[in-house]
Amino acid sequence: MAQGRFLSFEGIDGSGKSTQARLLASALRDLGAEVVLTREPGGSPGAEEIRRLVLEGDPDRWSAETELLLFTAARRDHLEKTIRPALARGAVVITDRFADSSRMYQGISRGDLAATVDALHALMIGVEPDLTLLIDIDPETGLSRAVARQGVEQRFEDMGLDLQRKMRGGFLSLAAAHPARFRVIDGARPPEAVAADVLATARAHLGL
Repeated sequence: MAQGRFLSFEGIDGSGKSTQARLLASALRDLGAEVVLTREPGGSPGAEEIRRLVLEGDPDRWSAETELLLFTAARRDHLEKTIRPALARGAVVITDRFADSSRMYQGISRGDLAATVDALHALMIGVEPDLTLLIDIDPETGLSRAVARQGVEQRFEDMGLDLQRKMRGGFLSLAAAHPARFRVIDGARPPEAVAADVLATARAHLGL
C-alpha cells in the first residue's frame, strides 16, 4: 500500500475487542503487511503514564471533565509519537480504542459532554480512523467477562452495569450515524468466528 491505513476497535468492556485486535494484527502480518498494534489510553510512553492515572484507583477519582482532558492529552501524544509516524511510512495502524471511546465514556455515559468531546477532538486531534470495527456484545456478558479478569485496571468496570448499557447503546447509535466508517461485528460468538468476520472486513477495506 502506498499510504498507511488507520483501523480502530471499539466496544464495551469485556467485548473481546482487544483479543480481536491482536488476532487481526497477526493475520495481516501473515499477509505481508507492516502492522503497528497499539492501544488507548496509551500507545506511547507519555500516554502510558496517563493510562495508569485514569484506569486505576477509585471510580470517583476523576470527574468526567478531568478524565476528558487527560484522555485528550494521552491521545495527542499517541498521535504524535506512534500513529502519524507509522502511517507516514505506509503501515497499517490498529488501535484498541480511539476517540469514539471518549465520545462514550465522557461524552454521553457519565454526563452531557458530547459537544465538549467533539470540540476538543477537532482542536487537538483532528483525525478519525479509516475503519472502525465495533465488537458488539450484551452488556451483562461483557461486564461479567471484564470483572473476571481481576486486573488492576478496573476503574470503569467498577462503575457498574448501567454504564455498560449506556455505552452499548451509544456505540450502536454512533455506528448508525457513520456507516461509511463503522462495521458492527457480533461478538457473542466463539473468538475464531468473530476473527474470521473481522479479517474478511479488514481485507476488503485494505484490498489485501
